Amino acid sequence: MPSRSDIEAARQEVERVARRTPVLSTRTISEQAGGKVVLKAENLQRTGSFKVRGASAKLAALGQEGRAHGVVAASAGNHAQGLAAAAAAHGVRCEVFVPADAPIAKTEAARGQGAILHVGGASVDDCLAAAKDRAREGGLAFVHPFDDPDVVAGQGSLGLELLEDVPDLAKVVVPVGGGGLAAGVAIAVKSARPEVEVVGVQVAACAPYPASLEQGRAVPAESALTIADGIAVKRPGELTLALLGEWLDGMAVVDDEDAAEAMVVLLERCKLVVEGAGAVGVAALIGGQVTPAARGTTVAILSGGNVDPGLLLSIARRHETLAGRRLIVLTRVLDRPGALAGLLACVAEAGGNVVDVSHVREGFDLHVRETAVELVLETRGREHADRVLRAMRAAGYPAQALE
Repeated sequence: MPSRSDIEAARQEVERVARRTPVLSTRTISEQAGGKVVLKAENLQRTGSFKVRGASAKLAALGQEGRAHGVVAASAGNHAQGLAAAAAAHGVRCEVFVPADAPIAKTEAARGQGAILHVGGASVDDCLAAAKDRAREGGLAFVHPFDDPDVVAGQGSLGLELLEDVPDLAKVVVPVGGGGLAAGVAIAVKSARPEVEVVGVQVAACAPYPASLEQGRAVPAESALTIADGIAVKRPGELTLALLGEWLDGMAVVDDEDAAEAMVVLLERCKLVVEGAGAVGVAALIGGQVTPAARGTTVAILSGGNVDPGLLLSIARRHETLAGRRLIVLTRVLDRPGALAGLLACVAEAGGNVVDVSHVREGFDLHVRETAVELVLETRGREHADRVLRAMRAAGYPAQALE
């Protein structure tokens, strides 16, 4: 079992590759959560996530002989990047097995760090088996993404930074996938200050830990389909399950929708790009699944920021729609010259900004001289969006808002 002294010893090696990330204040999230909340911005870490900490510690522990033939791992993306960066720092060959649906931004970044990628498999668990086979066949050192005492010790270096940077530290909220980060942080923090609470957060679409901790054995999740791909680990590790059972104070679960909304809050109000896995702690605080400490400071760890731009755009658009600032309207006009201009003039008079216009002539019960029109509008909020719809209907356009 890794100890605080192991974490302190690993820290020197971690700092050869990783950087010390900032702790940022946030009035918006503090007000929404109902307590003093700060953010450990590990999304600004080298390679975009905390994983480089554990990878650096593991390579150091292997020594020159242990890593002489290279290293191999399985990852949804963040561990791949972290291990590739650590391997490059030591001049070591690195191979990584990633799932077929792993985010392109993460896999290409790992390739850019010098990793040799093997893409395939339905989940990280499938890739773990393939990576272990490759290690046996090629003599490479297998580096587990979380279920390894050296990796846990490396991740725990983040906890040591929290103790130094947050004098009134009272609670830490940690995203949990395999559990290596939560275990390392809990050991580091609670060994020094047992009164500090450490709470883990998983996403409901892939949350094996609550049942596993309750039953004292690994209970695998049925699915790993979630926007929080960085913590989509279907089965807890033996080591990390035991460690979290001993050190963790609680476990919360949030929905994908909560994680998506937290991503937007962090982007819009804190100017931080955070992936779904990294945002679940903030989601739990905003949604009330985790309550901030009554006294002292609660830290939400933003464990990573590696998100595909397409997904980020989709989530931002969804948020704009839910907030009423993006309105999609279906209506009908006469299919003759000038009819569309009249509709657009009506929208303009109501203060709506037209982003896109599409004519739809099939799939609707239309008169032979009518056409359906789909409008994408920018509005100033839900109340303004309702005014735009009322204005269109008052002008004779049967407007229907689409979700």
